[in-house]
Amino acid sequence: MGMSQDNLRGFILALLSSGFIGASFIIKKKGLRRAAAVSGVRAGYGGYAYLLEPLWWLGMVTMIVGEVANFVAYAFAPAILVTPLGALSIIVSAVLAHFMLKEKLHQLGVLGCVMCISGSVIIVIHAPQESPITSVQEIW
Repeated sequence: MGMSQDNLRGFILALLSSGFIGASFIIKKKGLRRAAAVSGVRAGYGGYAYLLEPLWWLGMVTMIVGEVANFVAYAFAPAILVTPLGALSIIVSAVLAHFMLKEKLHQLGVLGCVMCISGSVIIVIHAPQESPITSVQEIW
């Protein structure tokens, strides 16, 4: 019992969405750090210099692309398939933060990532096939 073409499209879009959204957090944080270094005032303390930082805007565009891909994924695949894959954006963020921002990824963080991947895989493998709608009565 294989995955239907629509489910496959939704699956791929959801994976791409997670990648874009996860990467966007890192890009925006790098932009925030760069803006704080230039202006001397962090965004959390009332600084608005990040609005002039191209890297922060690139992160926002990356997030919008990811969210649009996620929205379109719901058009192709059922929510039971798309929603768990959204959790993968957390893993993308954690791994990229470890390598690009030099943040520590401790053992519990790694365990959490493994559990998140395992849960997503189990749900995706056991996602039900979508049955075609044959009448208007089935919608109501």
